[in-house]
Amino acid sequence: MAVAPAALAQRFLPDDPLLADRDDLPIAKPGEVELSTAWDVIEHSFWHRPSGQAPPALNVNTLGEVPDSSWFQNRIGTRAMAVEELVRGPNQDSGPADGPWTITAGKSQGITPGFTIRDERGGVYFIKFDPIPYPNLSTSADVIVTKFFHALGYFVPENHIAYFRPEQLLIDPDAKVPVRGGKKRKMAQADLDGMLSHVPRRSDGRIRCVASRRLPGEPLGPHKHWGTRSDDPNDAFPHEHRRDQRGYRVFCAWLNHDDSRSVNSQDTFVRGGDGRGYVKHHLIDFSSTLGAGSDVERRIAPQNPRAGNEYILELKPILKTAFSLGLWERPWRRVQYRVFTEVGRLEAEFFEPHAWKPEYPNPAFERMRPADAFWAARIVSRFSDEAVRALVHAGEFDDVEAERHLADTLIRRRDKIVAYYFRQMNPLAEFRIADGGAALAGEHHQRVGEVLAALLEVAIGVDEVREVAERGLEGAVGDGV
Repeated sequence: MAVAPAALAQRFLPDDPLLADRDDLPIAKPGEVELSTAWDVIEHSFWHRPSGQAPPALNVNTLGEVPDSSWFQNRIGTRAMAVEELVRGPNQDSGPADGPWTITAGKSQGITPGFTIRDERGGVYFIKFDPIPYPNLSTSADVIVTKFFHALGYFVPENHIAYFRPEQLLIDPDAKVPVRGGKKRKMAQADLDGMLSHVPRRSDGRIRCVASRRLPGEPLGPHKHWGTRSDDPNDAFPHEHRRDQRGYRVFCAWLNHDDSRSVNSQDTFVRGGDGRGYVKHHLIDFSSTLGAGSDVERRIAPQNPRAGNEYILELKPILKTAFSLGLWERPWRRVQYRVFTEVGRLEAEFFEPHAWKPEYPNPAFERMRPADAFWAARIVSRFSDEAVRALVHAGEFDDVEAERHLADTLIRRRDKIVAYYFRQMNPLAEFRIADGGAALAGEHHQRVGEVLAALLEVAIGVDEVREVAERGLEGAVGDGV
């Protein structure tokens, strides 16, 4: 075996590996960011596209891991998480209190109707609903995917599935609702009645909703997927060169979060005792994930088959259709789906991890390198079948078959992600010393064993490979594999 010259070897310092990036040093409050959705689509479709190979991710330690920061907190990627902890997610309580809910504002953004309430304990929550034709569709997706992204390591709101009766609602005298032109007027009972007339009611008269607790800190608006904030000295790494933002593409592909754009993020300013503070970065609004999406009129509906397969504005398929006089058909149009009212449209057969796309280009996604994808795939591999099923169950579906279909589909998509990205790099990681030699441990390597089984079965025989897979490669290095 050739030995690398000392000059080329990885250099380590006494404090390596860094486990935390201190990007929470106290600063003055930055300005608020306003983002135009239409401009965001145009800007990312025609600018900020990569030219040549992207540089390696910048916010990694000497082991290639992502330190904890104001963007990312290592959770299931570095430690075992019990199913109970996964299902609890970011939630610190059980949601809004059962007493009166006082409406303080109408909802002005997004595809789901809703309003802001204050419960009798003083907690502030943003309330969103499902449409009558698709009960549970977006509320389940929102809660399930929130818990997944929390486990993956991102900062997310506390999202609860809650039930209430219309008579619990009170309208604050100062509550306002948005009207056309960006203006607002006082909210009236007719506004509330009209809103509730478009949401489903359960057999006992209650209404189901997602109650999303207000994030701690002062809102600063969304963050962009490129560049840095000029008014935040802690924001040192261009966002497109952060591994947690590049690898976010793998997670979005798994959970079909095609609406993973800047507007669905929220920065907050978290103050300290001296009035100064730091910026914390969150992901928000997962109602258009998994099999949930919207129709051409921006109403909640099963996901469009284009989602995950083609950008909103993508020249190549448009030209192929035009030059073939319509004879060429996009392959994703031929995909057969099992569509459930509560789950929508999601599949795993046609799904290819490397080909998955969000609604429009993302500068960080397009610069993802194999090392970034491998880092993310390793985290995905740590979700057991039991964990996936428990997280899906947290969506509180009424249709047991729909719940089973969704869990099965996510498990198959997980396996495809692990198989594809583990083939791109050496999948051996997380070494430990045991019995005098190097060994591999953990659920990650159970999945590695399964992938290697598929790759090497023909080369060394079914029986030998099955043994390695069942052992999860435990002690494989010491055994000379």
